[in-house]
This record gives sequence, C-alpha cells and structure tokens, in this order.
Amino acid sequence: MVEQTANPDSHDAMLAAVQAFHDKHRLRETGGEDMVYRIALMAEELGEISASVTKGKAYEHLAEEIADLYILLLGTAISADVDLKTAFWRKMAKLDLRQARMIGGRIRVSAFKDDPEPERQDVRQNDPQQQDPGHA
Repeated sequence: MVEQTANPDSHDAMLAAVQAFHDKHRLRETGGEDMVYRIALMAEELGEISASVTKGKAYEHLAEEIADLYILLLGTAISADVDLKTAFWRKMAKLDLRQARMIGGRIRVSAFKDDPEPERQDVRQNDPQQQDPGHA
C-alpha cells in the first residue's frame, strides 16, 4: 500500500503509487519494464483514447483511458530511470521559447525546421529542484 502523503494528488504520490504497482507485480523482473513492450502498451492506450473521442463515448471512459496512458507514462519513466519532474521543466522551458503558428487552421507550437534555434534559456529558473538554494 502506498504511504499517505501531505498531498495525495502530487506528482510524487502518483509516482510512488505506480512504483508500488511495479513492485507488487514484479514488472522489472518479469519483462513488464521492457521499453519496446511499454511503447506498444502506450500506443494501444492512445488508440483507446482516440476511439473514445471519435466514437463519442462518455467523459468517464475518456478520463479512464487518459489515466491509463498517464500511469503507463509514469511507469515508463520509472522503467527508464528518467527524472520526469526535471525532464518536464526542461521541456517546458524550451516550449516557452517557441513561437506558435497556425497550420491548417489549428495552432501548433512546434520546433519548425525554418525557425532559428531560440537562445538557450537557463532552465533552472523553471525547475524548483534545480535552483541554487542561495538564489531562491
């Protein structure tokens, strides 16, 4: 059972719940943390999200499928030993520097080949764990 935290909705609490699930089912020892397998599972879940939207299924069904994908994503970060918080804030810092474009009548905030590389911003300003305590 996952230990109660001050905020059960925090990233750390969710990560701990997924880690406990991995431990309970011995996913590391039984092939459940294999990256190719995990990618296939995530593709399957994304297909279920797509089917939920395109077939007009109830909100509860969509929410459950998104939760499935989120749990798999957290488990994939565990499996690959990725510090998801740090990776998230680094990526958000990059995304923040990008310009939006309208493509086919819809907004895109992507790295476009004809865009110059934006100046590198110190990503630590958006990552509380990476900030220098002397400069907080």
